[in-house]
Amino acid sequence: MTSTLPSLVRVVSFGYGHTGTRGGDAVPLEPPTADITLDLHRSLRNPHHDPAMRDLTGLDDRVHDHVMATPGARLLAHNTALATHVLMDEARPELLTVAAGCVGGRHRAVSMARTVAYLLGEFSRAGGYGVELVHRDVERPVLPSGRHTERPVTG
Repeated sequence: MTSTLPSLVRVVSFGYGHTGTRGGDAVPLEPPTADITLDLHRSLRNPHHDPAMRDLTGLDDRVHDHVMATPGARLLAHNTALATHVLMDEARPELLTVAAGCVGGRHRAVSMARTVAYLLGEFSRAGGYGVELVHRDVERPVLPSGRHTERPVTG
């Protein structure tokens, strides 16, 4: 039986470093359930290391441009969007979720999710599916620098 519901791609940004509570104890929040997950912990420039950008987010063009200027970032976004588009065209799921995660879910993940969602919006004109962008943790507090222990990406 063919569904008459429109297909949807949900692009979600999130942070691996946030906690919630269960039974009064702090526990890590689970990453979103996704068909494609990009773990950006170590692969993109981290604006958290720059005090001038630490309190901004990937919704700010300055942060977005800084992250996406990392060598390979735009190609990663393009290839992710293209793979998603092919899955939507070939497999025709009702919902496909792409998740992008970094430590805090405020800088790198948001920037990558924005770019992937934009590209999918362009691709979807031919593909007949909707695109939804969700930033799960962008409004959460900035995590302490000790949580950002990865070596800074340069280039």
